[in-house]
Amino acid sequence: QGEESLQILVGTEEDSFPLAEIHACEPEASEQWDYVLVADRRTERIPKKMLRQQQFLGELRRKGFHFKVKKDQKRVFFGIRADDSIFDLYRTLLLEPEGPGSTVKTPTPVPATTRWEALPRATARGPSPAHSLTFENLVKDEVFETKFPLHKVRDSCAHRDYFGEKVALYFAWLGWYTYMLVPAALVGLGIFLIGFPLFESSQISKEICEAHTILLCPLGDHGRRFQRLSDTCTFAKVGCPWATVFLEVWKRKRARVVLHWDLYGWDEDQEEMVLQLINCPDYKLQLHRHSYLRSGIILALSLFMICFLIGMAHALVVYRVLAAALFSSSALPFLEEQVTTAMVVTGAVVHYVTIVIMTKVNKWVALKLCDFEKPRTFSERERKFTVWFFTLQFFAHFSSLIYIAFILGRINGHPGKSTRLAGLWKLEECHLSGCMTDLFLQMAIIMGLKQTLSNCVEYLRPWLAHQCRSWSALAPRDPELSDWQRNYRLNPVNPFSLFDEFMEMMIQYGFTTIFVAAFPLAPLLALFSNLVEIRLDAIKMVRLQRRLVPRKAKDIGTWLQVLETIGVLAVIANGMVIAFTSEFIPRVVYKYRYGPCREGLQLFSDCLTGYVNHSLSIFYTKDFQDPVGIEGLENVTECRYRDYRNAHDYNFSEQFWFLLAIRLAFVILFEHVALCSKLIAAWFVPDVPQLVKNKVLEEKYRRLREKMWKSWTGAGPASSSGTSIRSTEV
Repeated sequence: QGEESLQILVGTEEDSFPLAEIHACEPEASEQWDYVLVADRRTERIPKKMLRQQQFLGELRRKGFHFKVKKDQKRVFFGIRADDSIFDLYRTLLLEPEGPGSTVKTPTPVPATTRWEALPRATARGPSPAHSLTFENLVKDEVFETKFPLHKVRDSCAHRDYFGEKVALYFAWLGWYTYMLVPAALVGLGIFLIGFPLFESSQISKEICEAHTILLCPLGDHGRRFQRLSDTCTFAKVGCPWATVFLEVWKRKRARVVLHWDLYGWDEDQEEMVLQLINCPDYKLQLHRHSYLRSGIILALSLFMICFLIGMAHALVVYRVLAAALFSSSALPFLEEQVTTAMVVTGAVVHYVTIVIMTKVNKWVALKLCDFEKPRTFSERERKFTVWFFTLQFFAHFSSLIYIAFILGRINGHPGKSTRLAGLWKLEECHLSGCMTDLFLQMAIIMGLKQTLSNCVEYLRPWLAHQCRSWSALAPRDPELSDWQRNYRLNPVNPFSLFDEFMEMMIQYGFTTIFVAAFPLAPLLALFSNLVEIRLDAIKMVRLQRRLVPRKAKDIGTWLQVLETIGVLAVIANGMVIAFTSEFIPRVVYKYRYGPCREGLQLFSDCLTGYVNHSLSIFYTKDFQDPVGIEGLENVTECRYRDYRNAHDYNFSEQFWFLLAIRLAFVILFEHVALCSKLIAAWFVPDVPQLVKNKVLEEKYRRLREKMWKSWTGAGPASSSGTSIRSTEV
């Protein structure tokens, strides 16, 4: 049992690149067995269970499977292998050339992916569609414990045939996504770093840092004090085309890879029907069905769940309000002075914990919705599950960010007439330096926790579980049984194991694009996380988890539509962040309508001179409803707050309505320009390269000529050089 180097590759041997290199021990004795079934030895003492076990194995033998039995002190292991004769009909239906006079001198090899899918298909139903002798039912009745494919190493490398095209496409997509994060991360880091020297020379920063005489109104209750505007000087320093290019270039790369795998014209529904007919000749075709009643119930349940997730975001708002009241009355001077920062930080941590809990709940709900919808095939069930789970996860992750970006501080009233929760607690305000600071901190904390804690838990939990099972195990002398036991002690997998990896990346992609205007360091964090993620995923799949059942695929499926949806949402969200959350629009309006340069007279003056004073409204302290507890009130006659209101009646001023109109116009213009840019980029960069289209066209032409000559002469001409996809290096 020597140690061999194992590489997970995303192409064929001629066209591939390693994503991770791991070391694995595999004995040659296990090479002849595809699957292992496991049963508890206590089953041997129950005649009824033993009878059902023998019936099941007899049915497998009748279908053409071979098996071998080995035992240890606690369990019985059945090595299973499909006979090559099982795939004769598969070759006839899918792989052999069509047309009269078709002859094949050598049998076309069966794809390794199909071979590995043979046992799950065969055990999915009994001798008849109504029979209960299925492996799932036998597991429920404790006749068997589990089944799993064996990890193997051939020629020191595991290619796409080892884990299947579905896993290979995941690593190909993850590798390309990580590669494309490099320019986005550099741009985001540059924007973040450039902000510091620009701040020092900015007229606005000078006015903020030198505004020692401007007092800001207290933001909360319970003994809050007036604060100088210059105290916010430090916090003021923290201040979609990429997504489109990424998607379009990925589509081209996928087309090239799939062409090289000879899966460009692969039909999932056709292969599904062929495998079902092979395993059960009396299989009845399941037609597409639709029920308005069932769809209405599912829609109502999903809307209820979405409202519940939005309610969770409101619960976080309540927490932040109560936390603000607690920190304001704290005996610690630091908490009292930095109450908004403490509230944002603790609120982000609570939000992260909520996300962890709701992820498990959302997965359970999405599975129940899929089961109730009764999908036709497993692939259709997977697609529907993807849509429901991502929808629920989106609201769980982004509800609080949407609240902070577009609602926080906008429904609070003004210092003399504040909106209060339950008539007691004042609603939270944005940070003194602006709402962008709140959004920046929330994004930084949640992304930081997800990229660090989540990755640690994702790897350490299966590692610890595997170590605990391995420490108590005794290695038998039989090397084959030892190999089966070692595979058994690996962590179990389920059909949605790869789905979890995709979902994690989709949420990260959402953080990287949707609110990148508020947190330009998001691509950099995602880049560092993915460099670790690729390695950890490969280690988990090879050394910590049982082998995934290889599955065919020619694209990443519904995830591509999810990426495109996130791209559209990113355009809308970033446009609204720029318009309503940032100070971009107010500064531009001040510069050309209210500032010293509005008439082009003061050419040597900074056009933003006086903007800070212009953006703050006046409140007279005599109008405080409850002035008790406010320090220094007897020496202050007026204070300032961030809003556009009249000083005499505190109603919205003419500037507020003018800014609102400009912001709405900017959002509409920004979204139309951005979406048009996406469409132009999608048109400019074709989804499928011309090379791939030409190769497919040449292959169709070659097959038609061969069929034509076979129908005329009974034998085909020599194959044209360079026209076969199989012989052409892409």
